[in-house]
Amino acid sequence: MDIIAIFLTVAVLALVVIYLSAPFRRGKGWRIGVEEHELSALLAEHERTLDSLQELDFDFRLGKIPEGEYPAQRASLLQKGADLLRQIDALRASYPHEAAKVGENRLDDAQIETLISKRRAELKNQPAGFCPHCGKPAQANDKFCSSCGKVLNLPDD
Repeated sequence: MDIIAIFLTVAVLALVVIYLSAPFRRGKGWRIGVEEHELSALLAEHERTLDSLQELDFDFRLGKIPEGEYPAQRASLLQKGADLLRQIDALRASYPHEAAKVGENRLDDAQIETLISKRRAELKNQPAGFCPHCGKPAQANDKFCSSCGKVLNLPDD
């Protein structure tokens, strides 16, 4: 009985070792190429730039940033984002397997314009603020609350 238990334990242990070593035997283990690392860093930096741009716009709407400084800061962030996108495109184009991925999701101008108009229509229907008296959502062009009837003082965009 003890020999069978030892044999089963060794067999299970061998199967676990084979299973865990499979990615390394296929060459897909921990190896990350320089290109993949650089692409990942560029994508992360681009994401940070987009977040900074959103924060800048939000802070400007709240009045935290003077009107004289806002255009220069926004232009700087937009330029940085555009430069990062150019670097990402150049890096992806230099590797055939990445270039194929980029071409798969291309949209023509008409499709892009359609998506933009749909997004603008969605944004138009979103509330621009809330009634300070009852807390119900209010549209940007509302002068009075549709729920309680009080006068609204919503910020103009």
